[in-house]
Amino acid sequence: MVILNGAPRSGKSSIARAIQESFDGVWINLGVDVYEQATPPRYRPGIGLRPGGERPDLEGLVPGLYAALYESMAAHSRLGLNVVADVGHHDAYSKPLHILADCARRLVGLPALFVGVRCPIDVILERRAASAAEKGYVTGSRHDPTPLPVRLWQQAVHDPGLYDLEVDTSRLTPAQCVDAIRGRLRQGPQPTAFQKLSDPSLAARGPL
Repeated sequence: MVILNGAPRSGKSSIARAIQESFDGVWINLGVDVYEQATPPRYRPGIGLRPGGERPDLEGLVPGLYAALYESMAAHSRLGLNVVADVGHHDAYSKPLHILADCARRLVGLPALFVGVRCPIDVILERRAASAAEKGYVTGSRHDPTPLPVRLWQQAVHDPGLYDLEVDTSRLTPAQCVDAIRGRLRQGPQPTAFQKLSDPSLAARGPL
C-alpha cells in the first residue's frame, strides 16, 4: 500500500497513475478524487475540505469519511490487493479532529508506505493557473499573487511531516518518483511512519 500525501497540484495523482501503470499486480486507486466522486454533491469536497475552517458545517462528516476510506484501504490490503491513494491530510479545521492519527491506527500492522509529495508553492501556483479553466482552482493574481487557501495548504498538509519517503515533484518526474517509491519498497526495513503517527505523542516529536 502506498499513501501519497501533499497539497493540491503537487503531483500526487500523476504519481498514482504511474504506479498503476508500472507496478506489478493490481493497484486500486482509492484517493481523494475517487472518493469525492462517491460523495454526494451537497457534501463535497468531503475529505478534500481545505484547511482554515472554511466549512464548519461539513467538518463533522470528515472524520467518518476518512475512517471509512482507510478501513476500505485496509480491507483491500488484507484481501491481497494493492492500494495507492493520493490524499491531502491536515488537521487545520475549526476544531481539533486528529484525523491523521486515527487513520494511521487503522493501518497499523499492514504494509503501508507513507510518502510526502513536496512541491514549492511557486510551482503549485503555475500548475493551478494552467488547470484553472478545467478544475476551477483558486489562482494568484497581480493583487493577490499567493492566495490564502494556497498558503494554508502548503503550511498544513505536511504537519507533522512524518514520512517513510519524500519526493519533490518540481525536480522529479512522476516516473522518477515511482522509481524512488519502488526502491524504498524493495530496500526495507518495513515502513514505520503510520506506526509512529498512530501515537499522537510520538508524532508531536517531529520528523523521523
